[in-house]
Amino acid sequence: MGEMAASKLRLKRLNELTLGDLEAIRLILRGDSIIDWHRLHLATEQEAQRFLRSQEFLLDDALDRSRLEMIQQEAIGYLRRNFDFAIPKPIENARIEDLLQLASGKGHRQVCACTVLKAMHIIHHLDARELLSTLPISSQELFQMVEEKVYRVIGGMLSAGLPITELIGGRKHKDSLYTKLLSKRETTAAAIYDKIRFRIVTRTVDDLVPVLHYLTEHLFAYNYVLPEQSINTIFQFRSFCASHPHLKQYLDKFQGRLDDELTLSDNSFSAQSYRVMHFIVDMPIRMRPEVLEQAPAAMRELGAVVFMMVEFQLVDRETEANNELGDASHARYKERQRLAVARRLKLGTREMKVPTQALQGPPVSTRKPSGGR
Repeated sequence: MGEMAASKLRLKRLNELTLGDLEAIRLILRGDSIIDWHRLHLATEQEAQRFLRSQEFLLDDALDRSRLEMIQQEAIGYLRRNFDFAIPKPIENARIEDLLQLASGKGHRQVCACTVLKAMHIIHHLDARELLSTLPISSQELFQMVEEKVYRVIGGMLSAGLPITELIGGRKHKDSLYTKLLSKRETTAAAIYDKIRFRIVTRTVDDLVPVLHYLTEHLFAYNYVLPEQSINTIFQFRSFCASHPHLKQYLDKFQGRLDDELTLSDNSFSAQSYRVMHFIVDMPIRMRPEVLEQAPAAMRELGAVVFMMVEFQLVDRETEANNELGDASHARYKERQRLAVARRLKLGTREMKVPTQALQGPPVSTRKPSGGR
């Protein structure tokens, strides 16, 4: 990215965030599903187009337009076949931008538009998975494409002087994957969501929300955050909104219950003092034409987008430094995990007759969904 382009990049200030921006951030922090939403918040065509671009759709591309129309008609057919839903003609014939705006409005058409978009969300995801299974591309090549996308976006942010101090991450080493699986009850490769992961460190805690919002528009689609896999031990959402006059106006407009609860982890190796914002994204990746040409002819109507699971962690610089103190440090975490795996390999489910401190490690907390480090 050139210096001129990079210089134009900016984060939204807190007094510029919309209700839709905050709903997206809340979904990520809580690990909710967009299928449970009853309304979008895309008031203009530009906002709708930005949302589609975050999913790697090229709206000037005739094939992408055709793909979106096909998903829409498949969704309407599914709803009519299985639920006898009456879909009005204006919904059936709407352009995707118009459908997104209708889902952000009110009345019967708003409900219908939301229903169609939920079905479209699932259909696109399943089709993209099927497309990926037919392409002659390895996991390593996909990892490289993810890394290129992440480094391009974050590199642009750094060049523009946005408040990021560090980007750490990449592919998990095989030994780390072996140890992680051996430490989990679900010892299958499918249980590993962080084969590729990135940690983004911001200058201050106040930079976390604007940076996270920027990432939802330029790096990943918030609607493909993996439900029930988020951890948030930093950010109390309701109190944060209540403390800013511009954000406070939205407190009674959020979907569902708005509280100050943190989203915790059941990772038994993490210390109670460890603080992080962590989530898993099924990141959309656009395949190159030369790769798509090698797919079976019947698969080519499934578009150009596939998905790759990616773990993200966001933390501010001060919290990052505190996380490396005492039991919360990564070294202590890995040692607790290693000792547990050593014990499991040696003893299985048998209890030790004589407690061995070297194999036990210090007591740690138990929190909500499983989080990687």
